[in-house]
Amino acid sequence: MKKAAKLVTGEESVVGVLDEIVFYNPENGYTVAKFLPEGGEEMTIVGCFPPLTPGEVLSVKGGWDVNPRFGRQFKVDRFTLALPASVGGIEKFLASGLVRGIGPVLAKRITAKFGAGTIDVLTGDPERLREVEGVGAVKLGEIRRSWAEHQDIRDLIMFLQEHNVSTSLATKIHKQYGDRSFTVLKTDPYQLSLDIWGVGFKTADQIALKLGLDPASLERVKAYILYILEKDNEQGHVFTLAGDAGERCVADLEVGADKVEAALAALIKSKRIVTEDLPDGRGRALYLPFFHQAQEEVARSIHRLAGFPCRPPDFDLGQAIAAAEAAQGIAFSPLQRQAIRESFERKILVITGGPGTGKTTIIRAVVEIFRRWGREVLLAAPTGRAAKRLAETTGEDARTIHRVLEFQPKKGTFKRDEAHPLGGEALVVDEFSMVDLPLMFHLLKAVPPAMRLVLVGDKDQLPSVGPGTLLNDIIASGTVGVVRLEEIFRQAKESLIVENAHRINQGRSLLKPPPGDKDADFYFVRQDDGGKAFQTILKMCSWSVPRKLGLSPLSPQIQVISPMYKGVVGVDSLNAALQERLNPGGEGLQAGARVLKPRDKVMQLRNDYDKDVFNGDIGVVVHADRARYRLFVDFDGRTVAYEKDELNDIALAYAVSVHKAQGSEYQAVVMPLLTQHFIMLQRNLFYTALTRAKKLAIVVGSYKALWIAIKNDKPVRRNSLVKDKLVRLAGM
Repeated sequence: MKKAAKLVTGEESVVGVLDEIVFYNPENGYTVAKFLPEGGEEMTIVGCFPPLTPGEVLSVKGGWDVNPRFGRQFKVDRFTLALPASVGGIEKFLASGLVRGIGPVLAKRITAKFGAGTIDVLTGDPERLREVEGVGAVKLGEIRRSWAEHQDIRDLIMFLQEHNVSTSLATKIHKQYGDRSFTVLKTDPYQLSLDIWGVGFKTADQIALKLGLDPASLERVKAYILYILEKDNEQGHVFTLAGDAGERCVADLEVGADKVEAALAALIKSKRIVTEDLPDGRGRALYLPFFHQAQEEVARSIHRLAGFPCRPPDFDLGQAIAAAEAAQGIAFSPLQRQAIRESFERKILVITGGPGTGKTTIIRAVVEIFRRWGREVLLAAPTGRAAKRLAETTGEDARTIHRVLEFQPKKGTFKRDEAHPLGGEALVVDEFSMVDLPLMFHLLKAVPPAMRLVLVGDKDQLPSVGPGTLLNDIIASGTVGVVRLEEIFRQAKESLIVENAHRINQGRSLLKPPPGDKDADFYFVRQDDGGKAFQTILKMCSWSVPRKLGLSPLSPQIQVISPMYKGVVGVDSLNAALQERLNPGGEGLQAGARVLKPRDKVMQLRNDYDKDVFNGDIGVVVHADRARYRLFVDFDGRTVAYEKDELNDIALAYAVSVHKAQGSEYQAVVMPLLTQHFIMLQRNLFYTALTRAKKLAIVVGSYKALWIAIKNDKPVRRNSLVKDKLVRLAGM
């Protein structure tokens, strides 16, 4: 791996003229440029700048770096902008195209007319430009508007630099607000955290305080309350307890409780927060408006659907189930028959069970019977990986929920809703434990009363990444039909992976293969020391696991799953070491602190509907175009291109977190489990990781950590009232 660039001198200050822009990223202002110092030789400068133009005069401060690829560069930490003073510099500046309406020919005429006073004319008396041949009323208007815009962003950046705000952020602010930037910053800088992606309360707060805002101001407290609610949503909560929010404000902002109550009252009055009393006497719940609406609508929609009359099939269902048994060549268990039958007799049904309990067999049978009935059935799953697995196991078309609802990326909306509902007799949603409250809200809006809804999932897996615990809430409410699959079938019983997954849920110790058994599908390798566990995992992934399964060490079917990102055996350190071990050498593209190279295993980090790749999809880098700074990734035989500003959408995937692995299956899973993971040693997390493995699972760690994970069956409680609202609607 290439070493990081090394600073070779202390801070210097250099004044000169910008000669050429080599690279500019409009998203963050990162720039590589050729620079001509006064009385010196041309040099390369790098740093975050506003849109610069050749001919501009800069005073830059920073130090020299030696980049292993690009050589000696001057890394700019701070700078000041000055307009060019010489006639030649002004002409080059105007000829660059920065000012719309002025090209090289007109730039020459203007500077010939006004000389060194050209900048003064543009700034103070632009009407005089009419004296220049080729400048009419329309052209003058275009030049004036462009020059004013140019001045706006320059002034904004200089203003923010005085308050130690980065140029990268200043560029984002101007891009968002334009000529309103100063007004927003001076009246409500906390608006930045609501409008600009990547700007949270802490960043907005730093700007606000640097601009002199009172630390005890009502605007600051209001912004912090909204920040608390957003962070709680990110942690899976639908709402925040008012008492908790108040205590956090008092402690973190050092303000009085009266100030917090005043801020809350103002937020409620302006409808930026919705509040309701909790049914169990725990006080008040605080919601961001969308989540309150989503929770209400989801509960009402489920209640309505469950109570809607269900049209019975016009054939003998028992005979149809027997025909499905014959088609699959197996005999269904009583619970499987019940699940299949109730899929036709109820408007909404939940089917839940662990690995090896026959959920997929039921889905196949349900789909087959609907098809024989001549009715359309839709198959959906929350992620692309889960949808692909569903399609493979049923032999039918399956899509992500977003695809089923016809998500429109440019509008950020779904085409399917109450006005344009889904068609078909039934919708089957697999891996339902991964569905969060916002997605369920949009899904139920598109489900018409005549459609059956079958929700299939494992209630013991981790809950969704987004807010809510829908599967468990619906089951616990007792208001919807539920079939719990508990029997492990004969073939699955032969798997230690399946047996141990169920033992984890029962809080029992795990079974081990007999000594010397080389055909087992589960092994526990004891390593109490983190460093030794780390080396063991590297050896397994590069040699023993690929050899056992006949796979390449770089195969996407071999996956390391770690409970945490940090630490010796965390996702980050394992990714770096596995990349170096399995894919050494070669040149790729720098993306932050990472280098992405051909043959690297990578994961998509967010849903991208334009590219048709989704959060958690794993691919392999096939080409790095260094000239255009583009990366090409193969996802299951389909090549997807990533531009430079899209590289943050992917990450190395030799190791992933348990949440990122949810919904996927791999031939082999290797998992570290050590006491250093104490905060993440939970039964449902361990269970979820283990059940990702199909043919081989290896746990490397200590008996103490293993026992803690198995016994800790008290995951963090999420704030949600879906169950309570369903019970109330049912009058129970």
